[in-house]
Amino acid sequence: MPFRPKTAVYAALAVATSASIATALYAMTVSPVVIDLQTSGQRMSQVVTIENKYAKPVILEVLTQEAEYTDEGVRGTGKATDDLLVFPPQAQIAPGGTQAVRIQYVGDPDLAKSRHYFVTVAQLPVKIPEGESALQLLYNFQIVTGVSMAGKRPNISVSNAESYVGGDGKPRVLLVLNNNADTYGYLSNGSLRIVQKDDTGKEIFRKTMTGDQISQEIGFGLVGAGQVRKMQTGIVLPASGGSVEAYFTPSTR
Repeated sequence: MPFRPKTAVYAALAVATSASIATALYAMTVSPVVIDLQTSGQRMSQVVTIENKYAKPVILEVLTQEAEYTDEGVRGTGKATDDLLVFPPQAQIAPGGTQAVRIQYVGDPDLAKSRHYFVTVAQLPVKIPEGESALQLLYNFQIVTGVSMAGKRPNISVSNAESYVGGDGKPRVLLVLNNNADTYGYLSNGSLRIVQKDDTGKEIFRKTMTGDQISQEIGFGLVGAGQVRKMQTGIVLPASGGSVEAYFTPSTR
């Protein structure tokens, strides 16, 4: 029998979660994918659970990087950070098994403004048996991690609302969100009312959404400390033109 060298072809697939997505994906699940920490007290750390639904063991490493705010939510900068401590930083999970990973904030306890980070759960390639070849699909799961100061509250408001034309040609709602506080917040931590009037001033659309409805139809709606975010939503309007108004009422909890 001729010698066949072992060959492994790796396809790395990034599963990027954001403040508008929280879901279980593929043959591994990571939960939760959005966590909120504080600079001090009991909420300095949180445990994330990883479940292996593969028929084979998986090897993982956990990496941390700084993140920045965008109109789409938040994205990684690629700059590694020591502000977060993860344990264990590497793990092997048996088929059907789970692994708990603790994420703890160990950075500056006196932050001037809240911050966000990405914690990446990266699947590593496994050793291929001698003489075999294989295509390995490797998934990276990103956990959106916010750090705020105890006792601080966001101050989110809608400074403007208008219509935009989506990729399907339908008019939809664009919100300009302003958070003039020193800690981040979520649009879904409140209620939202949207009203559209035609050019004559006649009301042609009205929609009131609870926090749960905002999460389902728009997403969490993360707005960073001091951020002005232009957020395109999937809410379809009956017509383009006219005027659009939006009112946000924060939760009192």
